[in-house]
Amino acid sequence: NRLALEAAREIDVVIFDKTGTLTQGQFGVVDIATAEGWEKDRALGLAAALEGDSEHLIAQAIRRFARERKLTLPSINDFSALKGRGVQATVEKETYYVGGPRLLEMLSLTPQGNIKDFTDAANSNAQSVVYLTTKGKIIAAISIADVVRPESKQAVESLRNMGIEVAMLTGDSQAVAKAVANQLGIQRVFAEVLPEHKDQKVIELQQQGKRVAMVG
Repeated sequence: NRLALEAAREIDVVIFDKTGTLTQGQFGVVDIATAEGWEKDRALGLAAALEGDSEHLIAQAIRRFARERKLTLPSINDFSALKGRGVQATVEKETYYVGGPRLLEMLSLTPQGNIKDFTDAANSNAQSVVYLTTKGKIIAAISIADVVRPESKQAVESLRNMGIEVAMLTGDSQAVAKAVANQLGIQRVFAEVLPEHKDQKVIELQQQGKRVAMVG
């Protein structure tokens, strides 16, 4: 579009989506921590079963890890996706959930004890954490690693040398977002943003008089 190309000369902020844009989007399970009384393989099998129909990159990583461990997955019923928050399903008459920080917020759950220690350590290493929960309890935390693309740092530096501000937008936790942003030298970070709210972040910058481009 010719008008879009002409307007591109005036861009002063570029927002990058994190997963699969600044990062490779090739997730792998790093580790798992469980609440007392729960075996890792049982929790992992449950999480993989709940993520069975999801095309999300993190869901694929959990399923792949469960396959590598040759786990038998339980059957699930009443599956439903919780937009921007995760998934839920019933196994043997108990409802379970899998998701990230937005899921915990929805269920008013807070990591405690070894789950909190595990989450803090994972976040400081730029690893995302996905939780398996019931309505009232966190059963397990699974850390997932995603690798920053080697060309991302160069792209960010090139834009900054042109006088263009770079921002990052992600649904991941603040800690993970900051760890990735620090690797790339990005100062402005929008984290824990639901998919339907991402356009609002663009509008916020536009209301400050910025010309914004979104990459993702």
